Amino acid sequence: MRVAIAGAGGFARILAQYISQTHSVLVLSTQPRPEVDEQCPNCQLVVVDYQDVENLRYAVQGADLIISTISGAEQLNLIDAARRARVRRFVPSEFEGDMSRRPTDDPLDRGGQSAIQMLEQAHMRYTIFSCGIFMERFAPGGLQSYQIGAGSGIQGPSDYLVDIQDRNAEVIPNNPNGRPVRVSLTSVYDVAQFVTAAIDLGISNWPREYRMRGDSMTVTDLVHTCSDVRGVPFNLTARHYREVEAQVDELRQNGDWGYYYFYYQRLLQTALGRYHIHSPNLNDDVQVQPISFRTWLERFWGPEA
Repeated sequence: MRVAIAGAGGFARILAQYISQTHSVLVLSTQPRPEVDEQCPNCQLVVVDYQDVENLRYAVQGADLIISTISGAEQLNLIDAARRARVRRFVPSEFEGDMSRRPTDDPLDRGGQSAIQMLEQAHMRYTIFSCGIFMERFAPGGLQSYQIGAGSGIQGPSDYLVDIQDRNAEVIPNNPNGRPVRVSLTSVYDVAQFVTAAIDLGISNWPREYRMRGDSMTVTDLVHTCSDVRGVPFNLTARHYREVEAQVDELRQNGDWGYYYFYYQRLLQTALGRYHIHSPNLNDDVQVQPISFRTWLERFWGPEA
């Protein structure tokens, strides 16, 4: 199987490391990346211009599968190139929550809806891998320490739910119906193993969406688990859904589309179940044993001295 991975950031390199163990991997980058050669010696790196569709078509010619970790206009041009090169299947950069839980008018959309629309209009085969929340969001330094999530607004350690270093948390514990809010979490390394195992099965009969999860819990239990592993109490701010909704409405009315607008939108989307994988359909099909959130936490965070 010949697999092209678009992007050379942290997540792309982790995918390449795992997939290249059993398949031929091409990494597309806008510039030379010595770290790719060092970390993925079995991969071939090709410098491309995402503004030049013909250049992209030439680069991906012969690929069976393209996995994208880029977004916006660059991903749209990549889809166009994949169509022209007759790539068998495309995986858009949509590694997060269950697609059925994302609103039509998505306030957190970064071009994903346009990409899916383009894939459907071109009658291309595509598959989305949904995994909930990357556990590495809660690593020391956050996702930025892995060079993941650039432009997403959630790179830093205090950008989402829990700041483990400073022992702070802000969550909406109950959804609008009063039920506990749940999230699913998967390590990026397990996501890479899941994707590799799915490729090993063959890409011809992939469903429109593969759903996986490493662990699942309420946001309240998430905070308690972090506190328990660190051995200290956390400063927990528990918000009501309607309260945060009113805050977002006020920001919108004031034309304030800054950091806090998207910060609170993520809290609302979490409360609506966006990041909870209700029925994973990949876990049972492959032999991957994902790490639990507590075990993952213990590898990075011990009790405070």
